[in-house]
Amino acid sequence: MSGFHQARMDLGAQLRRLRENARLSGKDLAERLRWQPSKVSRIENARQTATEDDVAQWGKAVDADPRTIDGLIRQAAGLLERQDSWRQRHRNGLAALQEDVRDLEARTRLFRAFEPGVVISLLQTTEYARHIFGKVRRVHGASADDVDDAIRVCMRRQEILYDPTRRFRFVMPEAVLRYRLAPPDVMRGQLDRLIAVTTLPNVEFGLLPFEAPLPSALMNSFWIYDDCMVGVATRTRDLLLRDAEDVAFYAQAFEEFCDVAAFHDDARALIVRALDDYARPR
Repeated sequence: MSGFHQARMDLGAQLRRLRENARLSGKDLAERLRWQPSKVSRIENARQTATEDDVAQWGKAVDADPRTIDGLIRQAAGLLERQDSWRQRHRNGLAALQEDVRDLEARTRLFRAFEPGVVISLLQTTEYARHIFGKVRRVHGASADDVDDAIRVCMRRQEILYDPTRRFRFVMPEAVLRYRLAPPDVMRGQLDRLIAVTTLPNVEFGLLPFEAPLPSALMNSFWIYDDCMVGVATRTRDLLLRDAEDVAFYAQAFEEFCDVAAFHDDARALIVRALDDYARPR
């Protein structure tokens, strides 16, 4: 068992004891918190990482001692900042990882995301996501059922795109449109989806054209959540960075990519060009 998972189990067990001491069922607590009952269960059983906000609300709902809650909030903050390996985290399930991401996104108003190698997850079609998760399954040994569950959560995550109170800024290289991570028919469906997304009023979608003068090398993906946190994915580590200098560094990198990216009609023209190429017989 990884240290990350053990720490998450310890936090979930302590939160369960607070609920039980307050003589509340999981359903009772969920009603007080206006959560889905499944979220209470996932946190208590270490299938989802409780955030600082989650712990604070939980403590208030069960009328816990403030000093106890302060300690648990520090534990939750430490979990979110852990630099645990993808292999260890994937052992807890692809769907659990998606639930963690979904919970983080629910607290975010401004999203800035750069992905160098795959279509941004909030924009993926079901079939494209199936091929991506299938490759993850091969590397990390996930079950077919876990892949199906992860895809369902991933698709539910995308509902947030239609919340007009949130803003999304996405940038990818043009090359992502052409990487054969899925069969041509799936790629065509994915590109059609991208064209549709570019029309959403709260979404800014940019592509780095092949001929664009790049400000820096296209290395790791990163997601900036408001101005308080950056998620950086490497091949072996999933980093959550909260230091203000780290956030500012990635925010500047994102703006530099935006400066040379194609948006609006120019981005759609690049997508249409890729669609035309997929339609040609090979």
